[in-house]
Amino acid sequence: MTDGIKTVVVPVSDLAASKAFYTRLLGVEPAHDAPYYVGFEVAGQHFGLNPNGDVSAGLVYYWHVEDLAATRDALVAAGATVVQDSTAVGGGRIIATLTDVDGHTVGLAQDA
Repeated sequence: MTDGIKTVVVPVSDLAASKAFYTRLLGVEPAHDAPYYVGFEVAGQHFGLNPNGDVSAGLVYYWHVEDLAATRDALVAAGATVVQDSTAVGGGRIIATLTDVDGHTVGLAQDA
């Protein structure tokens, strides 16, 4: 079961330039601003900038789920491949990324 897509993360090559661009686009200052991640809260969604992601892979959308491990395992059984296994990213949130059967990146997020 999912709570929907609530988080979108864009891998960026220049965090400072991307932060300036998206601050202007979104019209709000970042809610989280660190050298390893910048995050904005906009219209009930979280939009993040990841300087450590694969820029060529494009953005990652995160489906929020109640049980990340069970959801991951079910998706693997359905043909998904784990790219990044369960990782704690702070604030009680755990994320994982997989690829679907066509190689599209899918993110999963579970909050404490």
